Amino acid sequence: MQSKNDSPAADQPLAGCRVVERSRSVAAAYAGRLLAAMGAEVVMLEPQQGSPLRQAPPLLEDSGDSALFAYLAVGKRSLVCNPHTGAGQALMQQYLSQADILIDDTPLDERAAVGLDPEEVAERHPSLVHVSVLPFGASGPKAHWRGEEVNLLHAGGEGYLLPNGLSNELFPDRPPLKIHGHFAGYQGGSSAAMCALAAWWAVPLQGGQYVDVSVQDATLSVGAFALQRLGDGSLEHRTTRRFRYGGVFETLDGYLELLTLEDRQWRGLVELMGRPAWALDEALSDPLERSRRGDVLNQHIREWMARHPVEEIVAHAQELGVPAARYRTPAEVVGGEHETARGLFAPATLESGREVDVLVAPFQFRCSPLGGGGRVPMLGEMNDEEEVAA
Repeated sequence: MQSKNDSPAADQPLAGCRVVERSRSVAAAYAGRLLAAMGAEVVMLEPQQGSPLRQAPPLLEDSGDSALFAYLAVGKRSLVCNPHTGAGQALMQQYLSQADILIDDTPLDERAAVGLDPEEVAERHPSLVHVSVLPFGASGPKAHWRGEEVNLLHAGGEGYLLPNGLSNELFPDRPPLKIHGHFAGYQGGSSAAMCALAAWWAVPLQGGQYVDVSVQDATLSVGAFALQRLGDGSLEHRTTRRFRYGGVFETLDGYLELLTLEDRQWRGLVELMGRPAWALDEALSDPLERSRRGDVLNQHIREWMARHPVEEIVAHAQELGVPAARYRTPAEVVGGEHETARGLFAPATLESGREVDVLVAPFQFRCSPLGGGGRVPMLGEMNDEEEVAA
């Protein structure tokens, strides 16, 4: 499947794993991206005009490259394949016969026409792990529904809870919001990648499997507050869902988020603020009492925060073991001292030839450091190799 010049490093966690990805959604593409980050060989099957994600915003002003697609596709390869034709179908089946994992977000009503009906795939490729990634899953009453990010976010419960905390206090009349970016898509992709690996690990005993991933379910699973009422009967809402004290604060020159869930963290916060008299009330040694007085505590904390620079607060907070972090711009994150020391970003080459820094992965392997970086594949770059081979 891969040319010698592009073979993955042998020491990568998924070196030797071969993945075919047929995606049009962020969720399916992100699943492939996570596997590629771990060293898998991922081939995207794209239509003649290319994946719709190649045109997805945001676009870089100087080159027109899609920043979203660049992140989702770096480290993969591209093969133009039209499975509606005999030649395209043969090409797809050839690659599936060599693959370990298929990531597929083809809508259910289109799968039979392109040779991706799960039963047909299983019969032709009995050792293949076929991962279906659809908005509402491949079974159930909503299996044929389409769903965009905003639909999935609200269907997964998160939209019901936003904006909350300081945002809700400052703008109480605002309607429920969509989290910026592709929160639901990334949750679905993460779930699909983990399910793919679990099924692939079991192939020697189980053989190939069909894995049904619902992006809605994946989004719901990370929003435990939405499930809480099934246990204790409580129903969270954006007007009440917040830490009783702590959260987002405006400082003298920026914003930070503060979280003090443990007694030692509360004591550290008291030290951070110079042990003010109001914080030394013996009753506040009880975490339940602190919660009951949350609004009053936050008012005191806000008054103190507003008089001090954000970097000074964060530096001292970290020394005292108080969880606090500044809100930073993307440029500040990419060039940050912490991020640089951990090697979180690596250079990648875009289709235009420009080099940019991209996140290597949202995880690390201590014994097998991830390679990171790479390049964004040109549309159909592998088709020329197929013609040369023929």
